[in-house]
Amino acid sequence: MIRLPWLKGCATALVTPFRKDGSIDGDCFKALVERQITNGVKLVVPCGTTGESVTMSEDERLHVIKLTVEVAKKHKAKVIAGTGSNNTAATIDFTRAARQAGADMALVVAPYYNKPTQQGMFAHFSEIANSVRGFPLMLYNVPGRTSSNITAETTVRLANACPNIVATKEASGDFSQIMEIIRTKPKDFRLFSGDDMTTLPMIAAGADGLVSVCSNEIPKETSQMVDAALDGGYSKARRIHYRILELMEANFIEASPAPCKFVMKEMGLLEENLRLPLVPVTAKSRKALKKILTDLGL
Repeated sequence: MIRLPWLKGCATALVTPFRKDGSIDGDCFKALVERQITNGVKLVVPCGTTGESVTMSEDERLHVIKLTVEVAKKHKAKVIAGTGSNNTAATIDFTRAARQAGADMALVVAPYYNKPTQQGMFAHFSEIANSVRGFPLMLYNVPGRTSSNITAETTVRLANACPNIVATKEASGDFSQIMEIIRTKPKDFRLFSGDDMTTLPMIAAGADGLVSVCSNEIPKETSQMVDAALDGGYSKARRIHYRILELMEANFIEASPAPCKFVMKEMGLLEENLRLPLVPVTAKSRKALKKILTDLGL
């Protein structure tokens, strides 16, 4: 298995800022990546769910990955590019393009809509891994979005069969499954939380980090919480966790990343523009989010 000593800690699932006409605001995006890195985040993840990648063209996604690489390389930060889809051949092509663009690793989501069997999951991911040998891959298990689950058995089977499948982002919320992966995985295989709220107990159980939505808004606090927990400083990690818990939860009161984009707009970081079928949050949600921002002094 490929060993990656840098693959731990807080990774930010970057939002993609759009202008009112729907185009990507490249200057704003680069400023957001810069803000992440200067506030302690060393792993950045463009073109994931939070980045609204499913409503972006392949050219747009590749453009965003290149912008991320441009900023990250100046600071020796690492880029984990979202490349997955429910089409194996298309995923292979785009993962190769992301590697060519300078990404350090790819985040590959479980196939959505198709609902493959576990053997189909194994065949999908192993085919991608074998097509980009030497390029590290992180599985992404998010049944709430994909309607399919990568079981612990399949995850560990892939980790043992494919040297470049080196990690998984687990957003299943199934702690029995998560702990089974941690218990049976190869030594150098990394497990990341895919859910801000469950990160602290997951690290206590043996997880290696977090791919975060909340760190878009508060990168310093989120990365400090993760780093403290990984260093065994659970008192400090708990203090931060409970201080920011309401915001972590509120980021999902409506379809993500709409709440996060509202918060970032209120903080003066971007314009609150989303691509359909996502729409801005409701008046009720805006009121709740504003209260949380006030309580946190943001």
